[in-house]
Amino acid sequence: MTRRRLLLLSNSRDTDGRFLEHPRHEIRDFLGPGVRAVVFVPFAGVMTLHADYTALAAGPFGEMGYALRSADDAKDAKGMVRDAEAIVVGGGNTFQLLKRLYETGLLEAIREHVESGRPYIGWSAGAVIAGPTIRTTNDMPIVESPSLDALGAVPFQINAHYTDVHPPGHQGETRAERLAEFLEVNRESEVIGLREGAMLRIEHGVMRLAGAGAKLFRHGQETTEYQPEESMAMSKAMKTMGALAEHASSAVPR
Repeated sequence: MTRRRLLLLSNSRDTDGRFLEHPRHEIRDFLGPGVRAVVFVPFAGVMTLHADYTALAAGPFGEMGYALRSADDAKDAKGMVRDAEAIVVGGGNTFQLLKRLYETGLLEAIREHVESGRPYIGWSAGAVIAGPTIRTTNDMPIVESPSLDALGAVPFQINAHYTDVHPPGHQGETRAERLAEFLEVNRESEVIGLREGAMLRIEHGVMRLAGAGAKLFRHGQETTEYQPEESMAMSKAMKTMGALAEHASSAVPR
């Protein structure tokens, strides 16, 4: 667990609609000069052809100095993923993404990649699948995945695009109420709601919040808002990250 390196983004577009503009500094710093190419997984795309999604992602990654190849049209996608310097999983529909990962066998291949300590970047659905399950996604189940179990690369659930907005006159549940329902029947879980622009960077058992704020949800406890400069406080408040950090501190050579 201590070797895992993940950069999880709530969203790919900034407030002006620019694709992968706001996280570029964080992506460059995370991947570093040692990575020359990344493997892209476009399976979450529903209304966009995978080839078009790949071309879209190749633009900003190329500008950052990284070649991008798609796992979609590879003859040996599992081999490509296992050998990848870094994996990038795009957003879209989380159920569609997870279903395709099970069908292609790439879920286990990506899990092996992450366990090896090589970088993983995901936004929106690509961030949600890093958790134990996808049961805190916002997406409609437009397809049926064999399971809701996901990568389990982080010990907490993720809710991307988190918002407190509740339109006047709207009688449906708020996002916070939906997450409270999840925690009512999954009381040991913890959920991080990532606001737009928020990025979670997890390396060697240490978690840092960047870009924007996030909310921590736990059953029977007050929901707490954290800002990027409060990353340490958020980590200490989470029992899952606390256990991970303790394990990391005892496992990393000094």
